[in-house]
Amino acid sequence: MNPALTAPPAVGTSLLDDFSLEMTGKDVPKLEEARHSIPPGTRINVTFLAGEDLATRLAAARAVKRLGFVPVPHISARRLPSRAHLEEFLAGLAADGTAENVFVVGGDPARPEGPYPDALSVIRTGLLQRHGVRHIGISGYPEGHPAITDRTLWSALTDKSAALHTERLTGDVITQFGFDVDPVLGWLETVRARGVALPVRIGVPGPAGVRRLMTYATRFGVATSASVARKYGFSLTNLMGTAGPDRFLHALARHHDPARHGRVKVHFYTFGGLRATSEWIARFRHGERTG
Repeated sequence: MNPALTAPPAVGTSLLDDFSLEMTGKDVPKLEEARHSIPPGTRINVTFLAGEDLATRLAAARAVKRLGFVPVPHISARRLPSRAHLEEFLAGLAADGTAENVFVVGGDPARPEGPYPDALSVIRTGLLQRHGVRHIGISGYPEGHPAITDRTLWSALTDKSAALHTERLTGDVITQFGFDVDPVLGWLETVRARGVALPVRIGVPGPAGVRRLMTYATRFGVATSASVARKYGFSLTNLMGTAGPDRFLHALARHHDPARHGRVKVHFYTFGGLRATSEWIARFRHGERTG
């Protein structure tokens, strides 16, 4: 068997024992379909998209809990039209028993739709804790953000980490996905050097069509040079195939040093392919062929 297609023990026992997944509010049928290939207790993030309403988001969080997983609803600060809307969402989560874990992000709109310009402003309201939130995920950008300066990103990360500590809340950092391990590892070292000790979940694309991966990469400003593509395992001149994160995960496991990089896990962006991603992970963890 080709060793490049099997998982070394470090991947199975360290990085992937507590992986997390991402879904949209409309992906509940796909979660139902994938549930048998996802370990019980897996953390599943539910995104906060513009085209989905409050009822859809709440129903998705309930479904995650009902199926035996841990719901992590997203709160998109700049998409919140009012404090009342935030309170309504949090009250709904609390009533359903799905409020303990949330992920707070600034969000895509260039201009806030309400009173919250960023994730920190939501965290500082005190409303999250009041509605039973105990663990807050925050975002990280190893390759930067197309619309935000690096200085602002670093300030936001350290300020949010400090706020969680002050409020005695646990948390973690979930990064944007990428195709190259090198900037991720360099970014992790800087994170620790800046005093941020939170566990980090490295964003990884689930197996998907190359064209779809490129679409998302362009949207989020992820580097996709020819050399990066080859390192990841696909070609920019052939967009008809599919690609999985085999090489990325092997490289991450090989070079991750807890003394330098701290606690690291993996977060999979499924792009709607919950079953394909969860089955891929199961095969990869057991050293089976994934390609």
